[in-house]
Amino acid sequence: MTEILDRTHDAARRSWHVAANGHADFPIQNLPFGVFSTADGKRRGGVAIGDAILDLAGLHAAGLFQGAAEAAAGAASGPVLNSLMALGRGPRLALRQRLSDLLAEGSPDQRRVEPCLHSAASVTLHLPAAIGDYTDFYAGIHHATNVGLQFRPDNPLLPNYKYVPIGYHGRASSVLASGAGIRRPNGQRKPATETAPSFGPSRNLDYELELGLWIGAGNELGSPIPIGAADEHLFGYCLLNDWSARDVQAWEYQPLGPFLAKNFGTTISPWIITPEALAPFRVAQAPRPEGDPRPLDHLWDAADQRRGAFDIGLEVYLLTPELTVQGLPPHRLSHSNAIHLYWTAAQLVTHHASGGCNLKAGDLFGSGTISGPTEDSAGSLLELSKGGRQPITLASGETRRFLEDGDTVILRAACRRDGFVTIGFGECRGTILPAPPL
Repeated sequence: MTEILDRTHDAARRSWHVAANGHADFPIQNLPFGVFSTADGKRRGGVAIGDAILDLAGLHAAGLFQGAAEAAAGAASGPVLNSLMALGRGPRLALRQRLSDLLAEGSPDQRRVEPCLHSAASVTLHLPAAIGDYTDFYAGIHHATNVGLQFRPDNPLLPNYKYVPIGYHGRASSVLASGAGIRRPNGQRKPATETAPSFGPSRNLDYELELGLWIGAGNELGSPIPIGAADEHLFGYCLLNDWSARDVQAWEYQPLGPFLAKNFGTTISPWIITPEALAPFRVAQAPRPEGDPRPLDHLWDAADQRRGAFDIGLEVYLLTPELTVQGLPPHRLSHSNAIHLYWTAAQLVTHHASGGCNLKAGDLFGSGTISGPTEDSAGSLLELSKGGRQPITLASGETRRFLEDGDTVILRAACRRDGFVTIGFGECRGTILPAPPL
């Protein structure tokens, strides 16, 4: 595991774009990558800085890069970031360092950079990459335990959970950028009170609080990724909401797992937070409880255990039409932290490739729902409402078992540590739309 803390992490570094200084999500120490378009409709790579977006294609055309940074900026100038992702860590780091210098107070290139800044309010954000494959893991042990208790009170975790990172292949075509509406799916439901299944709109629509992991440089088919090298294949992180139709899921998941209950939509935040931006917030992987097995050798790396987890605070908010009418802010449902994941990002990458699967630049992983050990840290309504049996009361006086049409779910995240500037992820937001007519 390679970590570099350099001038780009200096808490004293400020930007001549003054809106970035003290910005809750995108100070000069962050510099996340994304894809945007202006009124011309042309998509290109950009970097968030305060309340603005820096146009990488414009900077590249202005000749403001050299060497590895120039190659990275050129790769990021197109409509998706896959080419930049494929370059690996070195060019990405060179680009970050050059961007930080260009945006820093006192930069001699300020006047050349300013024309490449666009107000974030005036542009449209898009998916940052062409997603070839999407895999959703189940690495949140508190979520897995909470859900298991509802269905198997005496045996909530199946025997394989603590030996192998559980996951399934999701649907890449229905991954959406933050802000897109989510159509309530139709599907087969069969509650215990009914003798036969019926088809119609999901009655128990839910969200799941997750991190998204973006693959950078890939591997050849048949060539596994050693655990010690797995970090080199990660391009960055985002927020991910794995929308779930719980009633459909309960009927369909045996024996092969989730299918239509998950494939109608997954929402991600549009900005990719790089490993370099998150370097100050790496922490030790939480020690396994006494009696839990040590990961098998191919999933064990001492350095990864020392610094392979991240201290990322996570929050879920719900905004309903009635809250808006009453002039109330979004209601916070829960708060959690990425330190509660049972497996590290490197372990997920190594496991995915351990059988020879070839990962490609732009592939997306979901971490699995990140719940914490307390009731107010649950990462889904399934947990918060105890399967719908204990409705949640909102500040407006409304109650919720599961999501209703018009509800908006907002995920937020931030990293905080003494001596460093707070790094945010931006919002991951989606609003529930009515089911299509039957």
